[in-house]
Amino acid sequence: MSLAPLETTTGRPEETSLEAVEAAQAIEGRSPFRLALARLRTDRMAMVALGMIVLMALLAIVAPVISTLTGHNPYNPDLVNGTNSFGQPYGPGQAGFILGSDNVGRDVLVRIAYGARISLLVGVLATLIATIGGTILGLVSGYFGGWIDAVLARLMDTVLSFPYVLLAIVLAAVFSASLPLTIGVIAFFSWAAIGRIVRGQTLSQKEKEYVEAARSIGAGSFRIMFVDILPNLIAPVIVLGTLLVPTAIVFEATLDYLGVGVGPPTPTWGNMLADAQGSAGFGAWWFWIFPSVALLITTLGFNLLGDSVRDALDPRTERLFAMRRKVRATAGGPGGSAPAGSDPLSSEPAPS
Repeated sequence: MSLAPLETTTGRPEETSLEAVEAAQAIEGRSPFRLALARLRTDRMAMVALGMIVLMALLAIVAPVISTLTGHNPYNPDLVNGTNSFGQPYGPGQAGFILGSDNVGRDVLVRIAYGARISLLVGVLATLIATIGGTILGLVSGYFGGWIDAVLARLMDTVLSFPYVLLAIVLAAVFSASLPLTIGVIAFFSWAAIGRIVRGQTLSQKEKEYVEAARSIGAGSFRIMFVDILPNLIAPVIVLGTLLVPTAIVFEATLDYLGVGVGPPTPTWGNMLADAQGSAGFGAWWFWIFPSVALLITTLGFNLLGDSVRDALDPRTERLFAMRRKVRATAGGPGGSAPAGSDPLSSEPAPS
């Protein structure tokens, strides 16, 4: 009695082998980051997310141009030109205000553009500080172990469990609310999340053969941590850093909304939403709709990009991407559609 070959989802074992060979030839001689960039370029969701981020970045860059073209100052109230004869704010498209004016006559579009500067600056800068600090402390904690690991691990747990809003309120009471204080508070409460992940990865990596080989040739602890172990942790650090940016942006908006972040008259999305609380009597929906949409687009863009970066840096996805390309090529060839059961994402076997 002969054994029949195992069937794959395509029903043709030889095609699966051919796809594996083609995928191996496609990635031969290419670095992991070049492969990741290639995957991102073919990921439609990543391109959509990148478009959202670029849109908000361009809005932040051209904020002074928008202010000059409209003639509207984002900081100073203008009750004469920014409100109608009844003292009410203009709606979107009225009196030269594209997105309307607020309750003291300031242009909502101009303030959103300047608010994008604050949000992106705080999000990116706080994330960089937290990522660098968390990576270094996580490496030190995981590599040395012992009492150093015990102290740093307990510190990470304490930071992650501490009520950050309470500390922000206390600091704002002691010091005046400012942009550096906001960045510092966000970075302080963000580094522990990255440090915890890096510590766990370091505990695993330091037992690998390449670390033992480095020790055997006399390499010091600093070299092993930052030259040998750190390159193997870059992928999760990049993913975590990308996903930390929207968290920092929402954190900043929350602090501004509560009045303990960047204070007026500096426009931020958070204090614009706080100002919108008193606009219900005017029926001025544009006070809160447009800042909320800007915040949504920015955070959604970074979250989607983080998910795409995570998938692109996972080497197990290369075969999936190769099979997707083959299915698309088959669908676009003669016949116009892919054969039944050829979808690599399908969990159902092809009909025999």
